[in-house]
Amino acid sequence: MSYSRILLKLSGEALAGAPGFGLDTETLAYVAAEVGKAHAAGVEVGIVVGGGNFLRGKVFSDAGNIDRTTADQMGMLATVMNGLAIQAALERTNIPTRVQSALDVSEVCEPFIRRRAVRHMEKGRVVVFVGGTGNPFFTTDTAAVLRALEIDAKCLVKATRVDGVYDRDPEKFDGAVKYTKLGFDEAVSKRLGVMDSTAFTMCREHQLPVIVLDLHEPSGIVRAVRGEPVGTLVGVD
Repeated sequence: MSYSRILLKLSGEALAGAPGFGLDTETLAYVAAEVGKAHAAGVEVGIVVGGGNFLRGKVFSDAGNIDRTTADQMGMLATVMNGLAIQAALERTNIPTRVQSALDVSEVCEPFIRRRAVRHMEKGRVVVFVGGTGNPFFTTDTAAVLRALEIDAKCLVKATRVDGVYDRDPEKFDGAVKYTKLGFDEAVSKRLGVMDSTAFTMCREHQLPVIVLDLHEPSGIVRAVRGEPVGTLVGVD
């Protein structure tokens, strides 16, 4: 099964490259090239990006004398910086891109307006959604699912450091077994942690399929949206 419109979820850490903090220009160029392959194939692409390469609200709040709401707001602003960086990288490859924010930062990007976002995508523009949901206490996984549902994406692609969903953490355990397809109910019963529980519940309730794949697998995104067996497809009950 191929997908005509997708929501790509990128972690902030994915943009940091080897340094692990901030933004890496080579990584940004690589991400732009991978998104460009899907765009060239005629797929309408929306992107939600996290901000963990600069700051994670909960971690920052837990570590210091700062309230969670303020820390989460700082994290949301970090996603705005990442979104602008992705826009710049995409437009260097001549892919028209718009950034829409759940926070009011109108001097640097558009506000999130669902109909406008859909219209941009219909015109062949990539839309990068930043600012999370605009509310504290919600992860960017939840923001990704929310935006995917709002723009009627046919699939959510979660690009990570590993090449799919395993029965246990492959970075910690030798012999971890990878799933190629996985039902929502099975993922819940086995506590596989595809994404945070709020986000995953929304996917399950609305039957939004999720593909988990390795961001650094060349052409992985475009192959996945064409229906090729890449990563793990979650939502096949």
